[in-house]
Amino acid sequence: MPNTFVQSTDDVVKFLKDQHNLIKDLFEEVFSASSTEAREKAFVDLRQLLAVHETAEEMVVHPRARSVVAHGDEIVDARLQEEHAAKQQLSDLESMDIDSKEFLAELAKFRDAVVDHAEHEEHEEFDKLQRKLDSDDLERMAKAVQAAEAIAPTRPHPGVESAKLNFAVGPFASMLDRARDLIGAAVR
Repeated sequence: MPNTFVQSTDDVVKFLKDQHNLIKDLFEEVFSASSTEAREKAFVDLRQLLAVHETAEEMVVHPRARSVVAHGDEIVDARLQEEHAAKQQLSDLESMDIDSKEFLAELAKFRDAVVDHAEHEEHEEFDKLQRKLDSDDLERMAKAVQAAEAIAPTRPHPGVESAKLNFAVGPFASMLDRARDLIGAAVR
């Protein structure tokens, strides 16, 4: 799993924005990899970070945004639709030949969608949360996001985009994903 540590852990908005930057960097690592092994490692790191990051947002951030941000339901529902599509795209990428031109073309489309999604989150959800919540709330949420990421699945699971489903299905999916990751790392 990639190092998801970011500088700011006392403000959930800063923490998540820093992770968005890390995700962008990981996309570039996949594209610029000089060998199949390097590309595969960078892609696995990207996949894992995206999976835990989105799960934590779905479990912690989106429910809070629904309750405190004006038009929160509308904003969050749009983000959840994007997250569902992204999980499906990521699942599709996992089944492709990582050295193929098709993989790189689809990865470029996926990157563009992820960056667009991150910008929507930052401007329509995170910035509004930051204005509504005090520093103690932002710090508590950062800790909750980190806890959620520590136990989150490391692979995409399209159809599991709500906090309720993540709490119900997430621990089992996480256990299976992490076992698959260990086995996959051992046979590489």
